[in-house]
Amino acid sequence: MGFNNISFPKDTLFLVTGGAGFIGSNISETLLDMGYKVRVLDNFSTGKRENIANMLDNNNFQLIEGDIRDIDACKEACKNVDYVLHQAALGSVPRSIEDPKTSNDVNITGTLNMMIAARDNSVKRFVYASSSSVYGDEVNLPKVEDRVGKPLSPYAITKKVNELYARNFFELYGLQTIGLRYFNVFGRRQDANSAYAAVIPIFVKALLNNIAPKINGDGKQSRDFTYIDNVVQANLKACLAGDEAVGEVFNIANGGRVYLNDLYDIICRLLEKDIKPVYGPDRKGDIKHSNADITKARKYLGYNPEINVDDGLKRCIQWYKENL
Repeated sequence: MGFNNISFPKDTLFLVTGGAGFIGSNISETLLDMGYKVRVLDNFSTGKRENIANMLDNNNFQLIEGDIRDIDACKEACKNVDYVLHQAALGSVPRSIEDPKTSNDVNITGTLNMMIAARDNSVKRFVYASSSSVYGDEVNLPKVEDRVGKPLSPYAITKKVNELYARNFFELYGLQTIGLRYFNVFGRRQDANSAYAAVIPIFVKALLNNIAPKINGDGKQSRDFTYIDNVVQANLKACLAGDEAVGEVFNIANGGRVYLNDLYDIICRLLEKDIKPVYGPDRKGDIKHSNADITKARKYLGYNPEINVDDGLKRCIQWYKENL
């Protein structure tokens, strides 16, 4: 993935919250490879120390072990920071249905704490992770940013509230916020062992172990799967986007969709496996179809997803073969 057309002043300091997680560690690693300074704030509730192990000896890297629910930790982490890339969150729709309070405390209160800390430290820009889950029961495809439905889970509610706060902090305090609605991100370091693992690592792990994975529902649901490097690109370009992007939210996706049954067949082919999946009931809170219109992100962020689903799957399957 080429980031040659993205550049910042030499001593730029980025704060990546949730920087030991799947997405955050990939962002952090890219920034370090580009020669910039990276500070990570993580409480390791879902992040993993092995995700940042290769960064700890880098002189441009700093780890703060802390929780975004602690506003003092947020303020400490934001000192002298140029850009905040806020990835810290409790993901997973099912987890939020089981425990809505913790999802609320982390995703809403924690994000509010981070915005306050960023505002008080005069951070240049606050780029935060939102989610395609905010579209809820809006059935029209493709999904466009200004047409959302009723949220179907506590997780979706938390992400929608993040967007409302971000717009408010821009209008009231001038904090330059930009929201990125991620669509089904996948790639290296995505946890295959969590009780709340995403569908691609679940399929890959099961097939590598010659086990038939379970597909929730009939497998005819579709998703806009988005490779991790495209998401990293979006975060960096959001830092540099023009003023017309500030206060807005953007779909970050591949701009297509893949049915789960087809996804399963592709993964079986890449792994040279012939194992029939097991079908189970639909999962509560899930949307049926997801497909993003990325016109707005292309126009205002210069976002251009360079790695398609097939190439991304080849890369991440190779990673899982070497690391599971």
